[in-house]
Amino acid sequence: MTRRLFLALKAIALGSLLSFSINASAATSNPQVLIETNKGPILVELYADKAPKTVENFLTYVNEKFYDGTIFHRVIKNFMVQGGGFDKYLNRKPTHAEIKSEADNGLRNRIGTLAMARTDDPHSASSQFFINTNQNGFLDHREKSSSRAWGYTVFGRVIKGMRVVNEISHVRTGFKDGMGDVPAETIEIIKARQVK
Repeated sequence: MTRRLFLALKAIALGSLLSFSINASAATSNPQVLIETNKGPILVELYADKAPKTVENFLTYVNEKFYDGTIFHRVIKNFMVQGGGFDKYLNRKPTHAEIKSEADNGLRNRIGTLAMARTDDPHSASSQFFINTNQNGFLDHREKSSSRAWGYTVFGRVIKGMRVVNEISHVRTGFKDGMGDVPAETIEIIKARQVK
């Protein structure tokens, strides 16, 4: 092997290694969103590698400032806090098209994880999400034979501000405008922004 050929092969190998290292680094840097509430900030990390369509959907709403002025409208102690669909007057905000479930991504509904809210149809998630405040394994994907077994798509986790989430989870709730588990005091998402 000539020295020139050896150096060329070495350069190609180093270039490939560098490219792999940059791509691996990009793949492991998950997007983050800061959700500022009237109870304090919540910083979340999103699993774009495991739930790409769900994360893309969530970030679309974040970047459109859709969540600004919405509320956590459903709070159940020792279960979860849900928001992202209603304003403080309980008016439902118009949303984009519903997305296909990615609940079969291997992620589980554990304390501090974010998951998409939906109706009985597994593929009906739009803007509403919830934060698990308990180990909610019964919400995990098991199989695709029924709506319940489909589970709920986990797409991120709280990395700072779980104290705020727990404070929200302990507020007094009741019925309002035909909805149950509505906090007696307004729990507002002042704004949600992607952290650069």
